[in-house]
Amino acid sequence: MAGCLARALCNHLLLALPAAGLRGWWDPSAPPPAAAPTLCQLLAGVLSCLLVFDLQYYIWHVAHHWDRRLYRAVHAPHHRYAAPFSWATQQLGPWELLTVGFWSSTTPLIFKVHPLTSWVFMVSSVWLSVEDHIGYDLPWGLHRLVPWGLVGGAPAHDLHHQDPTTNFAPFFTHLDRAFGTAYSDRTHPRPGSLQWR
Repeated sequence: MAGCLARALCNHLLLALPAAGLRGWWDPSAPPPAAAPTLCQLLAGVLSCLLVFDLQYYIWHVAHHWDRRLYRAVHAPHHRYAAPFSWATQQLGPWELLTVGFWSSTTPLIFKVHPLTSWVFMVSSVWLSVEDHIGYDLPWGLHRLVPWGLVGGAPAHDLHHQDPTTNFAPFFTHLDRAFGTAYSDRTHPRPGSLQWR
């Protein structure tokens, strides 16, 4: 755990903080709109951002597990732990951290959402990432509260760390189901699905 804490501190001091400063220079803050979004606008904006982020990360994640060179150079630090815990969320190499930070910052710009919606999206994204890596199947986990298994949660992500050819989507399960990379689909894998070890 000390290694995760040290990496998180180093990543945030050397990468995240300077990147946030550059973003402030590149995209200076405008005064916030006079009116907050309605609850429906807020929820729709957050869900839209989460779904796009899920797609971006799914494609990136599959590519890094598919290509061993990319995996070793970029994504391997995250898989240092086969049994994840909350700080493993921050067990990222510099390129992965910058990529995830870029998507987290720019995805709300795609939808031109209210700043409050952007902040709720970022907090929700961090919360879901920590919940995925918590290592416990908590009774109040979002994967238990959202019906039809639409959210993977800690059980799905634990399976990904145990079998890194499955469960690539960070939050939702629809992409893994659609492309045959969900762990439950592994009993009858589709031809051409990821099989390296």
